[in-house]
Amino acid sequence: MTDQLRICLLEPWYGGSHRRWVDGLLEVSTHQIDLYTLPARHWKWRMHGAAVTLASQVVDSGNSYDLVLANDMMDVAVFKSLINSAGLDFPIACYFHENQLSYPVSPRDTDISASRDLHYGFINYTSALAADTLFLNSQYHLDNFIHSLPKFLASFPDFQNRESIGNILKKAEVLPLGMNLRELDEFSCEETTSGERPLLLWNHRWEYDKGPEAFLSIVSELCRQGLDFDIALLGERGSEESAGLDAVRRQLGDRVLQDGPVDCFADYAGWLWRADILPVTSIQDFFGGSVVEAIYCGCHPVLPNRLSYPEHVSDDWYFYETEEEAVGKIAELIRTGKWRDPFKASQKMLRYDWSRLAASYDKAFANAVGSIE
Repeated sequence: MTDQLRICLLEPWYGGSHRRWVDGLLEVSTHQIDLYTLPARHWKWRMHGAAVTLASQVVDSGNSYDLVLANDMMDVAVFKSLINSAGLDFPIACYFHENQLSYPVSPRDTDISASRDLHYGFINYTSALAADTLFLNSQYHLDNFIHSLPKFLASFPDFQNRESIGNILKKAEVLPLGMNLRELDEFSCEETTSGERPLLLWNHRWEYDKGPEAFLSIVSELCRQGLDFDIALLGERGSEESAGLDAVRRQLGDRVLQDGPVDCFADYAGWLWRADILPVTSIQDFFGGSVVEAIYCGCHPVLPNRLSYPEHVSDDWYFYETEEEAVGKIAELIRTGKWRDPFKASQKMLRYDWSRLAASYDKAFANAVGSIE
């Protein structure tokens, strides 16, 4: 094996945070990486069909690879069987951005009533079995995936194969999400510093798993208490806007300074640097890239004491157990004026910057190949 590997990178969902991760990896890796992608739409169909489409593309390319790097949206078992049947046999690593065993499903998802919701978790499970190496983006995610498997397998009537969990754990390791945090630096300037009143920030997808209803409840209570603040509501909007959002708009009026996604990265970065307090209410964050970005830009996070967040922030004060406690912490930041000072641990987020992680990624890929030679 030479020092430089030739890697086949499969991305069935080339959009959003997945695309940023892929593009960052391509920029910093010393390995030669060939990219195969599909558009970021129809995620359930991607989990079913991407393996067939991308296996055909890899076979047709005629290329030989030292390593295939897929992600959790790929059916690795199907992909592996298809390339094997074409006479190809490459080591396969799978990077888990999320997993469907424990991903909270919106009550509006019709697959729940149709009893199809287990299938996507099963794809993650068989992919983990078929891959030679597993990378997960946080320690929380690794623990969550492994600990979810016994209950998941117990939902099936027989031949539950629980002994396979140990085999999965043996080949799993944490490889934190690489991010381009340094790209945010050029948008930090005096014009984006705090104003007369604090700016609260929402910079996530407006979807069920990010807990928008809890966020709206917190904001509404802060208004009821007569606290003075502005708010910026960023992030993509799905189909889950509610009456609660309209109510908060009426409560805040012109203090809603931004209401919806922005047009470019520069505008997004500008809001991050301008914001002061980040109330987080997510019920799912296997890593939490948008939270890390806001913290890096100096936002004071107010975080639920769960998910991946304790890996990012070590100060217990910034965590809450109940919604009432979250309101109290935000109110204290506002009343004491502590929101005016940037969050003291913001620079610790640089451990996730590609400048710090690139070498770890390249070494992990080399080890993945070496472990099966």
